[in-house]
Amino acid sequence: MASVDSTGLSVSGRLRSGDLLHAGLILVLLLGAWGVDGLEVSTGKVSSIEAMNGSTVLLPCTYSSCIGIKNLYFNWKYNDNGTFIKLCEAEIPTEKVEPKVHVFHERVEFVGSSKTNNISILLWNITFEDEGEYTCFARNPKEKNRNHSAIFTLIVVDQMKEVDNTLTVIIVSVLGGVIGLVILIMVIKAVVLHVLHKGNEKTKECLVSSSGNDNTENGLSGAKADNKATPKA
Repeated sequence: MASVDSTGLSVSGRLRSGDLLHAGLILVLLLGAWGVDGLEVSTGKVSSIEAMNGSTVLLPCTYSSCIGIKNLYFNWKYNDNGTFIKLCEAEIPTEKVEPKVHVFHERVEFVGSSKTNNISILLWNITFEDEGEYTCFARNPKEKNRNHSAIFTLIVVDQMKEVDNTLTVIIVSVLGGVIGLVILIMVIKAVVLHVLHKGNEKTKECLVSSSGNDNTENGLSGAKADNKATPKA
């Protein structure tokens, strides 16, 4: 029979509620940790690139996992108006082991390395038909097949746009002028202070010399006066 406290509530019932609450908190913490430490792939801070027709472009992608990887599967796919075309795929057995990449596109080259968690590819001699979205996908069995993907957009143009650097040139010129003016003022100030210092030294020398001469003359006059005042024997 369950005991009852002064409030009339079952002690055992309260203990069960407390256990459930603690279990729920632990589950939330575990789920939060799972979300933070889970597998992630990234195409970097810039998720798109503009390249000229006929050039070669790098499609960047890296992966990260705080608990490590095992038999990590990854692939690259191109979204052709809703149809995903696989460009390459591979499986990395474990960390620092290079994968055997299967390439399904004649102008695609794998340039990544498991040593740097890099699964980037090169796309050679691009055409306007290559423009669109490229998806980097990875799945980590070590994290119960957790998967993640990132999209990189390629824009193909006839010629690169000329960047107007007028504003940059103006800003740099103004900053350079201000810095030059400050330096010039400091140099002039230093020269003026030096000249004033030299002038003060000369003035002090003149005062000292004049004072010495006066004292000498006064001394000689006094001596002559004393000699004249001495009576002859």
